[in-house]
Amino acid sequence: MEEARAVRYRRYAFAVCTLIFVGLQASPVRLQSADPLLEATSTSAREPITPIPEPVITDRLKVRLGERLFGDKRLSRDNSHSCSSCHDIGTNGASRHSHDVGVDGSMMPLNTLTIFNAALSFRFSWEGKYRTLEADALAALEGPGIMGTSTSEVVEKLKADSDMRRDFAAAYGGGPDQANILDAIARFERTLVTPGSRFDRWLSGDAAALSENEINGYQLFKSLGCVSCHQGVNVGGNLFERHGIFHPLASPKPEILRVPSLRNVAVTAPYFHDGSAPTLEDAVRKMGVAQLNSTLTDQQVNAIVAFLQTLTGRYRGTPVGASP
Repeated sequence: MEEARAVRYRRYAFAVCTLIFVGLQASPVRLQSADPLLEATSTSAREPITPIPEPVITDRLKVRLGERLFGDKRLSRDNSHSCSSCHDIGTNGASRHSHDVGVDGSMMPLNTLTIFNAALSFRFSWEGKYRTLEADALAALEGPGIMGTSTSEVVEKLKADSDMRRDFAAAYGGGPDQANILDAIARFERTLVTPGSRFDRWLSGDAAALSENEINGYQLFKSLGCVSCHQGVNVGGNLFERHGIFHPLASPKPEILRVPSLRNVAVTAPYFHDGSAPTLEDAVRKMGVAQLNSTLTDQQVNAIVAFLQTLTGRYRGTPVGASP
């Protein structure tokens, strides 16, 4: 009875999520492929996951300024934290901690999501509270347990720096203010995409990019129902889901989460919103039980993990997770 219920749920979830996913594809996209021919391959056209396109940079001055701001500790109340303190783009776009520590010394309530490929998601934060990267950046700046500051305070700090005034004038035609600070950060974050994974190469027609075990893992990923929530260009990030559908999974709150992207998942441990799964194998087993009501065999877990490891892309010529 339980197995039949699980099968019915997986079929229903796949149908619903497919409808949501198809609808989301009509949303405006800020990235485009460097080679449109790659996206037209027969493999990619048949699959529920699509390759990550190269970013389109329309204003390099603003992007470079955004990168400087991303690493600037003056964006925190006491000049102790920058965006990169928790989102290390030199490694995995997040950190190795289950919970990072904010400027007030307290642990953040939820595990830090990677900033890599965040721009490909339809909402931001674990609960999907923010619809734009600019709104997400503002919430981080003003969050008492994150950066603990205000944009007016940040503006005054940056105005006191002659180099910053010059760079803002060159990029925006005026001095730093809330709008252009948030715009610059968001523009930089939109460049933090990681194309070039082995799985994307396979989607684009390179049959030798994956091993037989990795392809088997992908087939299991689809047949078991994982792809019901983890699909699209970001292998997730485009819908909400309740966790612990069949059995409890991690901390019970918040109950509804934005489905996280699985891009680069092999290098973003620990896992779940509370950081309670230390390894990818552990996370896959727990997700099988909690979300699919399935106790996966060692062989199934190993194959799925092998597939997930092929989702690691490259940033600035270096595989994500590797120190430059």
